[in-house]
This record gives sequence, C-alpha cells and structure tokens, in this order.
Amino acid sequence: MITALFDLDGTVTDPGVGITNSVMYALRRFGIEPPERKELYCFIGPPLRESFSKYFGLSDNDAEKAVGYYREYYRPKGIFECTLYDGILDTFEKLTAAGVKVALATAKPEVFAEKIAAHFGFDKYMSLISGASLDASRDDKAVIIARALESLPGADKSLSYMTGDRAYDIDGGKKNGLLTVAALYGYGTEKELSHADYTADTAYDIANIILK
Repeated sequence: MITALFDLDGTVTDPGVGITNSVMYALRRFGIEPPERKELYCFIGPPLRESFSKYFGLSDNDAEKAVGYYREYYRPKGIFECTLYDGILDTFEKLTAAGVKVALATAKPEVFAEKIAAHFGFDKYMSLISGASLDASRDDKAVIIARALESLPGADKSLSYMTGDRAYDIDGGKKNGLLTVAALYGYGTEKELSHADYTADTAYDIANIILK
C-alpha cells in the first residue's frame, strides 16, 4: 500500500502569521522585545522548546514556560492565523482517488493539527493524523513518522513518501526508510532540503511525483 505522509506547517498550511504572533507574545511575556517577523520564521517546523533555547538562549525550564505562553495566544487565535497552500487540496484529492493512504505527520501537537484539519476541511482526506504530544514526550519527527506508519497497517515503506519543507521532515522520513519530497514552496531553503529524493516547487507537483 502506498502511503503519503505530509508535514503540516509550511507544507499543507502557511502558518507564518499565527506562529510568529505566538512567538512574539511569548517573548514579550519574558520581557524580550521580539525581532522582525521574518527573523522568527525559524520557529516554523522544529519543536518549540528547542527553538526557544536555540535562538533566545532560554534554559530548559524557561523554554517550557515559553511554550506555555506561546499557547496562551496560539490556542484561541494563532491556530487559525494560517492559509492553505494553493494546490494542496487538489493533491489530496488526486492521491485519495488513486487509492493512496494520506496522513499527517507533524511536530505540531496532535490536538492542534486535528483542529486545523477540521477547520479547513481536509480531515476528510486523512487516514490518520500523527502529531506531537503537548508535553515534551513526543516531539521527535522520526518518532512521529514511525508512529504514523505503525498505525497504518499494510504501508509499504519502499513505496511510501514523506513530504515536508524542513530538514527535520526529510531526515525523519529517511530514518524510517521512506522516499522523501521537499516542499520548496515552504520555509526551508534548497540547501537545507538538498538531500530529499524529490523536490516540489508547488503543492500541485506533489501528486505528480507520488503517482508518477
């Protein structure tokens, strides 16, 4: 069985406004004046705790607090400050019509990913939504992908794909033995995604790659 796993942020949705607004809110709660929005795009994709520590030098405890502050804004408002990429619904429709099992594998907490999928109506295409936990117990992308595959009996890894816009997605897919597709229209650079098996300049291209 062919399975097509998709990252969410930067691959299915453009979440730039909601995520950066949430990061700005969290930083201000710490008394840190946020930089310009584009400098916070690095938060799109990787686990939040890791990013707060990496980019703002927060301790593990403070990074955990920052995630809590982030969610104060994100839960009621930031979650829906995003848009679908052109062509992604077309890709989901073509893949499911061809008998491909489509699923999300995202480092966003699963409960948030489910709400976004329902809000935009693409949950009807999903065989499964595999996401991170709200705590730090499950936020490694390779683990999230492995969990998705385990929940999709009959998935043939040699014929299955992981599509994403950051190195975490490509690395996680390869660790699980999947073919990988770089979503170049997202937030990762061509250099960051150069080790992917295939590249998609637009979301429309993804179905053609998988159904080639």
